[in-house]
Amino acid sequence: MLYAILCYNDEAELAATTKPQGGALLAGRAAIERAFPAEGRLGPVVRLMPTSAAVTVRAGRAPCVLDGPYAETKEQLLGICVIECDTLQAAIDAARGMAGSGGVLEIRPLRALETGRLPTQ
Repeated sequence: MLYAILCYNDEAELAATTKPQGGALLAGRAAIERAFPAEGRLGPVVRLMPTSAAVTVRAGRAPCVLDGPYAETKEQLLGICVIECDTLQAAIDAARGMAGSGGVLEIRPLRALETGRLPTQ
């Protein structure tokens, strides 16, 4: 089963970190990103651009496009890591290994709807 680990944190707080502080924050995630490829269980890992670059499309009679994500949360979604695990507990264990970087990690099972392929650069 594929699981997405959604990484939330305070965007402004992370932007204010120094390079050494940022490296320390990402150390927990690096451990997962080293182990899972060796086992063939790591999918895409992406860092999202700042929320100031986001737009929101709201459904309605005529879809409405708004600047920004308009989430009423303290933390913003900053990145996504897709991993393959046999059980939800295994995905939770993987996220625990990433938790040292702070913020909130949300785990969601994934169901493939389409197997598209992005062009390589």
